[in-house]
Amino acid sequence: MARAPPVTPLYNHRPITFPQNQLLSRINAKTKTKTPYKISAVHVTAMPSQQHHHEAQAQAHPTLEIIGGAIESVLPALNSTLTRFPYNTFPLIGWNCHVETVYAAYFRSLPDVKLRRECIRTQDNGSVALDWVSGDDRHLPPDSPLLILLPGLAGGSENTYVRHMLVRARSKGWRVVVFNNRGCSNSPVTTPQLFSASFTGDMREVVAHVATSYPKANLYAVGWSMGANILVRYLGEESHTCPLSGAVSLCNPFNLVNSGEDFRYGFYDKALASSLRKIFKKHALLFEDMGGEFNIQLAANAKYVRYFDDALTRVSFGFKSVDDYYSNSNSSDSVKHVGIPLLCIQAANDPVAPARGIPREDIKENPNCLLIVTPKGGHLGWVAGDEAPRGAPWTDPVVMDYLQHLERVAGLASHSNSVDAQQSTEGLHSVEV
Repeated sequence: MARAPPVTPLYNHRPITFPQNQLLSRINAKTKTKTPYKISAVHVTAMPSQQHHHEAQAQAHPTLEIIGGAIESVLPALNSTLTRFPYNTFPLIGWNCHVETVYAAYFRSLPDVKLRRECIRTQDNGSVALDWVSGDDRHLPPDSPLLILLPGLAGGSENTYVRHMLVRARSKGWRVVVFNNRGCSNSPVTTPQLFSASFTGDMREVVAHVATSYPKANLYAVGWSMGANILVRYLGEESHTCPLSGAVSLCNPFNLVNSGEDFRYGFYDKALASSLRKIFKKHALLFEDMGGEFNIQLAANAKYVRYFDDALTRVSFGFKSVDDYYSNSNSSDSVKHVGIPLLCIQAANDPVAPARGIPREDIKENPNCLLIVTPKGGHLGWVAGDEAPRGAPWTDPVVMDYLQHLERVAGLASHSNSVDAQQSTEGLHSVEV
């Protein structure tokens, strides 16, 4: 399967340049702000003049924090998108992170998409549900780039942010599949085990299954919240042998201890716990007579996520305590090992994935990683951009342009390899024996 090779540096593209003063004046005119952008330590391996050039490009987007080891290679490809879609919070909604989070969860439009479900059996006899766009198996060529979507905790293909990303990718000719965790989006549960922020086994099997089904396609993945945490942990574990050609992490909690401290016992905690209880109660009979440290009664009535995880999740996945589970499930520890292109987008005011948990130093030191932090956005919100307030999140065009950039790079690499192979073969034919 052709895919972008994990080399360092990743790309060798000519940067897209703009007259800085002209660009800044255009952005300030649209955002109506003169807030200076302060970039905190850009890590690049370039000559001083090149470094100054790329710092200037990052500073051309004054409302964003942009850092990462891949800033030199990736930012030029995103400059046009970030210029066309500057981050401007939507009035009355974007002023408060809680208002934005709740609005996006309950009032964002849900695109109507017909899906086809495929259930696959995992090695431990569990089941995972994959939702494909109906008809794509017949209408798209077998080498169409393939995007795997990983929703947040207890989420699935019915979530609005997932559907909007699916529709956008599909409009660009990409094949898309939603990976629903066990029990999520009415997917079947066949063993007394659900999912966790630390478990990457199902992700590994999903990628292998998809790669086998479409061996000519380059594979990519986008994850939100807990799905992003699982995705980044998977990327770190696979490192330079990862079969994906690129990935995007959105609203990643990165550090579950920090995240738990911020939303514990609040509105979000209760809402997520309610979703977990609903999933569990549908399959409670599977957990009867489990014995050991399982607390079925507590799981069925857990008012908070921590109670549910203590009663069920941490026991299922072999952790000694709920604190042991949280402290050993952080994807922040995996960033330094990521060996493929990774874009991380976070909101500075995220009430569930606090900004202090972002592993900035590891992102700056990894030549494969780029981080964009928006000043607002809440959690899974980002009610901004041309489609606000009820349309797609501000992040969607940025994510899609990033993925298309990676696919172009992969195509160039594949073409270059085929040309080299052809020249090598022609050379062999001319050898005199």
